[in-house]
Amino acid sequence: MESHPAPHDIADVVRRHAVPIDAGTAVSHLLEAIDPGRSLVLIGEATHGTREFYRIRADLTRALIEQRGFNIVAVEADWPDAYRANRWARGLGEDDTAEAALSDFTRFPRWMWRNREVVRFLRWLRDENAGRSADTRAGFYGLDLYSLHRSMARVIEYLETVDPDAAHRARRQYACFDQFGDDPQAYGYAATINVNRSCEDEAVRQLLELRREGPAYLARDGRLAADDLFAAEQNARVVRDAEAYYRSMFRGRAESWNLRDRHMMSTLEELLAREHEAGRPGKAVVWAHNSHLGDARATSMAAGGELNLGQLAREDFGDAACLIGMTTHRGSVTAAREWDQPAEYRQVRPSLPGSYERLFHDTGLPMFLLRLRDRPIIPVLARARLERAIGVLYKPETERGSHYFSANLTEQFDVVVHVDDTRALEPLEAWSRHEADLPETYPTGV
Repeated sequence: MESHPAPHDIADVVRRHAVPIDAGTAVSHLLEAIDPGRSLVLIGEATHGTREFYRIRADLTRALIEQRGFNIVAVEADWPDAYRANRWARGLGEDDTAEAALSDFTRFPRWMWRNREVVRFLRWLRDENAGRSADTRAGFYGLDLYSLHRSMARVIEYLETVDPDAAHRARRQYACFDQFGDDPQAYGYAATINVNRSCEDEAVRQLLELRREGPAYLARDGRLAADDLFAAEQNARVVRDAEAYYRSMFRGRAESWNLRDRHMMSTLEELLAREHEAGRPGKAVVWAHNSHLGDARATSMAAGGELNLGQLAREDFGDAACLIGMTTHRGSVTAAREWDQPAEYRQVRPSLPGSYERLFHDTGLPMFLLRLRDRPIIPVLARARLERAIGVLYKPETERGSHYFSANLTEQFDVVVHVDDTRALEPLEAWSRHEADLPETYPTGV
């Protein structure tokens, strides 16, 4: 019968191979852990509301932009909302402040992006870009697809400026969605049970027309025209994929989850391809939850037929992709009690026995990073353990069932950062202005 090392022995091995860090040394040690040849760095987080995760992620991204030429920051956010922030960070648009540039983030959970840490990063990015030529500035982009109606509006707004007749045609195409009001789930449900035919054909036709007419639009205004066209095309892609996503919600979690992460991957590929087409090396940092960025094949997600962005990145980019996860044992977190409720500062319970978080706590180190590809670490951590995932909701009363899953960390990530005691993120406001969307991540919100 195979024997496993005692927990205290495993904790001792982890302690001996861990790299102790603090707020001042985390970035330099992380850079050492990321091979200079990597062009895609995916930085995950165990919660959507932890200050230390946001700060480490932002500071590491800053170093990758400054020292290694990264030029894309792609985040788990809707395309049109993030694109307004991107324009401000690149010295464009009419917004005066970072807070104003984040004003399009109104859907629950608003605090994921309207918070002090994101404001801090965007201010730095704008200052950094101010010293660069327009074609070398780094951008801030959204990968997600919940913005069905907002993306339709952005497509029409763009066409109004370059081709009013095309804008009229776009309104006719997208009018297919009007009978369902502003609730994309109502559309998805009706299309799924065949109450009405789907709007798939209209969404696809509009994207194809925009692509077909794009070269003519480009001839009008050089680089800025290319930026505007690219943003409009991406909004049209969001409409196409969001239409399919909301139909898939009623056919099971795996299908809708996979469609969402495949959309994130295709958006990332579009961003990288755009840099390459302009003769620049595309190098991207991705910010999202651990559940999206750790390789799904190393977790219980795979048994349910789910894939994720981390898996797709490894499959498509191989060793060029570096996957980083972040974990915590206890502290506080910004999260809601229920969907559509305001954000609260909530206490995070100590991690469960048998979890990676408890093992890391048992090392006695307050903060460290661990290279998971190091040979001595792989055999002692090879057995699957529990791993915690807190999304935009935190339900400590059902924590074992709602916030833990099984994973093999050494196959899930390349590097893990553990912060034993963490603090809640500071949102700009606790409530969202409207709550039109209820994505498939309900009720955990990752």
